[in-house]
Amino acid sequence: MRSVYKYILSLTLVLATLISVAQEQRGNLPTYYNARIHFGFTIGVNRANFIIHPASHFERFDTLKSVESVPKFGFNLGIISELMLHKYITLRFTPNLSFAERNIQYSFAGFDTIVRKKSIESTFLNFPLDLKLRSKRVDNFGAYIVAGGGYSLDLASKRKTVTSTDPNEQIVKLKRDDFFYEVGAGAEFYLEYFKFAIEGKLSIGTNNLLIKDNTIYSNSVDKLNSKIFLISITFEG
Repeated sequence: MRSVYKYILSLTLVLATLISVAQEQRGNLPTYYNARIHFGFTIGVNRANFIIHPASHFERFDTLKSVESVPKFGFNLGIISELMLHKYITLRFTPNLSFAERNIQYSFAGFDTIVRKKSIESTFLNFPLDLKLRSKRVDNFGAYIVAGGGYSLDLASKRKTVTSTDPNEQIVKLKRDDFFYEVGAGAEFYLEYFKFAIEGKLSIGTNNLLIKDNTIYSNSVDKLNSKIFLISITFEG
């Protein structure tokens, strides 16, 4: 009887092992975590905004009541290079081209409130470098978080534009260069030939982008920092 129990136990262990192996083999891209380097591309939609720090003693601007940032939507295109540091930790470099627009809304007191919007269009070259912590795969699904920072170059910066004397023609001028930090999370889906992921990421600029040019639009603000939320989809081989 004891030999029968041993036989049943051995058979159970063998069957459990075979089932486990079979389940692993049914997953797509079973050796994906073993590769040292991965490449891919990303496309996304951004929501660009500003963090506005109003000037101290704001009341000295007699008719100006408020300054607000109005976010707008744009899109990103980029490439992905990912280096495995550990089975569950990778170093991720995702240079991208970003088209963004932001509005700053100035409200002036009067018989009726007068609102003037200053639209700022930007074309960024972004160079983010992130650490990615990914979960253990469950069949064809995984999750991850990312954190890091990078450098951003605004190709559409109008920092050298001559300041107009007409308030209606005056613009809010921004510096070209910025550094940022970012955090995000995503979900990965392993398909037959490639990996597909959906990612959300928030980036905050560290530099004061505002150029003071002695207009009410710049004098009423002490600091402008960039704030961008990005939802993207990625494809990696």
